[in-house]
Amino acid sequence: MYGDSATIRKILTETGDTWAVVGLSSNRSRAAYGVAEVLRRFGKRVVPVHPKAETVHGEQGYASLADIPFEVDVVDVFVNSDLAGPVADEAVAKGAKAVWFQLGVIDEAAYDRTRAAGLEMVMDHCPAIEIPALGRSSG
Repeated sequence: MYGDSATIRKILTETGDTWAVVGLSSNRSRAAYGVAEVLRRFGKRVVPVHPKAETVHGEQGYASLADIPFEVDVVDVFVNSDLAGPVADEAVAKGAKAVWFQLGVIDEAAYDRTRAAGLEMVMDHCPAIEIPALGRSSG
């Protein structure tokens, strides 16, 4: 419902290669760590955004989206749903082209605001699941 296959394909293949992953830390047991690795293998530059601002997968981390000193194409959100809306708003302010809320991250008001601001958005999906599906049907 919040991410048809055409939008998912567009974000993964056409929207740009710099992904800020909000909630990504050096904790290998967290889902964000593994998904970031999949994105890297798919050719994306993965920028960690986490209060600790840790370097992850060799990429300098930042405490917030606003701290990133370069353009970001996609903001991938690995935070609880109650924290996700403000992150989507930060992505709009940052000038991102798309926002991706991970599996289980749902904020319908944030989805509506983000789409109204002209950004592509996917919610309650995982790029690590969608990337292998790109080779299959686009329906």
